[in-house]
Order: sequence, then C-alpha cells, then structure tokens
Amino acid sequence: MSTLISIKDSRLICDYSALMTDLNALTQAGLFDKNVPRYTSYPTAPHFHADVGRPDFTFWLETLDISKPVSLYIHIPFCERLCWFCACRTQGVTSLSPVANYVEVLLNEIAMFKATRPEGLKLGRLHFGGGSPTILTPELIDKLMAAILDATPFDESYEFSVEIDPTACNDEKIAAFARSGMNRASIGVQDFNPKVQEAIGRPQTYELTRDTVDSLRRHGVPSVNIDMVYGLPYQGLAELKNTVELVQSLSPDRVALFGYAHVPWMAKRQRMIPEESLPGAHERFAQAETAAAMFAASGMDVIGIDHFAKPDDSLAIAARTGALRRNFQGYTDDRCVALIGLGASSISRFPQGYIQNNAATTNYIKSIESGDWSAAKGFALGMADQVRARAIEALMCDFAIDLEALKTTYGDFAKPVKADSKRLAKTYPGFVRLKGERFEILPEGRPLTRIIAAGFDAFNAPNHRHSSAI
Repeated sequence: MSTLISIKDSRLICDYSALMTDLNALTQAGLFDKNVPRYTSYPTAPHFHADVGRPDFTFWLETLDISKPVSLYIHIPFCERLCWFCACRTQGVTSLSPVANYVEVLLNEIAMFKATRPEGLKLGRLHFGGGSPTILTPELIDKLMAAILDATPFDESYEFSVEIDPTACNDEKIAAFARSGMNRASIGVQDFNPKVQEAIGRPQTYELTRDTVDSLRRHGVPSVNIDMVYGLPYQGLAELKNTVELVQSLSPDRVALFGYAHVPWMAKRQRMIPEESLPGAHERFAQAETAAAMFAASGMDVIGIDHFAKPDDSLAIAARTGALRRNFQGYTDDRCVALIGLGASSISRFPQGYIQNNAATTNYIKSIESGDWSAAKGFALGMADQVRARAIEALMCDFAIDLEALKTTYGDFAKPVKADSKRLAKTYPGFVRLKGERFEILPEGRPLTRIIAAGFDAFNAPNHRHSSAI
C-alpha cells in the first residue's frame, strides 16, 4: 500500500500535500483511467481456447507426481439470492431440487477423478466456492465429503476452506463441514450499511454475521476470513470506515479488501446498479487507502495489494518468508503443484497449463452425464509463458522480481522479462527501481502494481475490457 494516509493516535490523518503530489503522479501513470487484469492467472482466462481440453486434462491428471499433494476446488453455482454486484458464475434457485441433482453430477465427476488420478495422490488443499456452498444441506455436505475423501484423502497438513453466506447458513451446516475437516471459513460481508446492501441486493446484518462467526468458532473452526468490497454504490468513506470497525470487532484472522468490478457487459445483473451511484476513481482510491491504514493500525500485516492478516496467520508468515502465492482464490500460501477444479466453470491449474470446465451448468451436466470430462477450453504453457507467469506472480506477491533466479530456472527464456524490466524502469521513474538483477515496485508505486504487472503481459491488449486498476 502507499503512504498517503498516516496513523496518529488511532485516528486517520490525511497528509494533503503528499496526497496531491502523489495523486498527480499516479494520475499521470494511469491509475485512474486504465483497466487491467487482476492477475490471478497468467495468461488470464480470456486467452483460453478450445484447442486445449479433454485429452489434455486426462493426461495431465494421470501424470501428476504423487509425492506432492494437490489442491481441489469444488464449485457450487447456486445461490438462494443473486447479489447484483457479483460477477461470479452462479444462478438463483427457489428449491433444493436443482442443487441435489447437481451434487449427483459432481459425485460422478469425483468418481471419474478417482478412476483417473494416480494411486497414492493426497489432498493438500480443499476449497468449496460458488455461488454459495452453504446452500448445501448437511446430508449433501456429508455425501460430497465422503466421496472426495474416498477419492483423495487429506495430506497431514491439509487446509479445508469454505465460502460462507451467513444468510444461507446455520449451526447444522457448519457442524457438517466442521466434522468433515473444515479448518478455515471465508465470510462475505462487502459492506454493513443498509443503503449499500439494498443497492447491491445483499441484506445481511452485523448481528447475523457475528452469530455466524461465533458458531464457526464454537464448532472448532480455527481460522475465519472476511471479504469486504470498496467502490460499491452509495458507499462513502463514512460507510466504509464503519464497516471496517465492525469487521475488526469480529477479530478475523484475514481480511480481503476487493475493489468492486463494474462489468455489466459481462455480468448482466450489475445493470441493476445505477452507475451514477458508484464512487469515482479518486473516491475508490481514498476508500482503499483508508481501509488499509485502519487494518494496518489494528496490527494486521498488509499482504500484497488487497489482503490483511494477523501476524501469526499462515498467510502473513508466507508473505514474510517469500512463500506467498496467487491463484484463482487470490493470495494464498498454497504450495501444491496442481489445483484441480471440479464443477461448472471450475478452472484447473496443472504444471503444464490451465483447463476450464464448461461455464454453463447445463453444458457441464451434459458432459459429465455422458461419461466425459467437461473440459471446454484451456491454455498449454510454454517456457516463455511460464517465465512471465512467475514474474507477474512474484510482482503481485512480493512487489519484486529476482531476475537472476528467473535466468537460473528458465535460461534464455528470461531475457524478455529483463528487457521489459528495463523498459518499465524508464516508464515509471519514482515508482519502480531496477538495481542489478532485482526489479521492484517502490512503496509509492504499489497502487500501480496491476498496471506494472501488465507491462510483463505478452497477451495484454490496451483496450481489453478488464476492471478498473483501482
């Protein structure tokens, strides 16, 4: 994070002279008018293509190294309500029937996974996402977990996380996930202000959220994460600061602070949000800086561009030791060599590349019911792609690239990254530094991290419709 806002006597004090100077420089660098990827993968999903699919998925799965555990992602594409701000692949349902039918299809896919994966494979990470995984009943949770652990048992040091919607959750569901091994929960909050909640179609009281956190802790779940969003409709600094204070009262182990991505051309439900209600780019920046300063003042470590964690949390430890990684769930300390996605729209990441299942739930179901994988498109990583992927990930996680290490690992394939480093050092003076074989983003330049990362992206198109850089 940058240094525009300082902390004094537990109050936020804004250095306005520094603010104006830095805002002018950041404006000239494009922070407030550029749209760039979030870089949870490289290349990003729009560059996946149908030439990579089912045969590749089978071969890459069959040839996994069993000496190293894998991650498994289970996508539940259903919600009892559709939040208008959300751009995830999900659909609203009014009964449990389509959810139960979907679980049966998932069970078939899990059986296919078990029949194909090499014997002895272990599960290092398991993540249930959506949609709303808590739409599942305890019986469906038990059935799914029995199949997953039969296909791939947990490694000794596993992590099992679940995305929790407090409005679609209760003690029985939490108990079902907890007895199956859930040891991390991620709760979506976004903002606690009623007007903001009404504008995004997500009513959720602080009291309900607090009770859900209490239930998780009663059931022995040791780690709780909370997701917040800035840049929402009718959200001002006062609303955001109040939400930060309420979130802090819940004592989360981690906080993710995402900027709202207004992409109504991709997520049609966002058309329900009046654009005139959205804060401007400079207001969004002030919100991000303010929340970051508040979390840092509370004793949390700043992780990457938008995460915070208690100093003893594994994510904070990973950031301090250079072990922080980035994948489709954001920042992580997941060191597994592969992430296998099951369910509609899920993306798998193998050492050889990416593969995504059919995004449409109906097409996914048809593929699995026919006895075939639902792998619809992907991307095979060449050496030139791998070195850029590693460089961008290092920049997003550590704000620095060790060019000598890249050369040692990738040889001459690292030369274009070195050339890009020289070019970007000239493009963003005062924000980045190239010293010897180390390229780094200075603290003043960290708001520009995604823009600078895009400078290493061989696929990046200047006018592609990504989300705002801030």
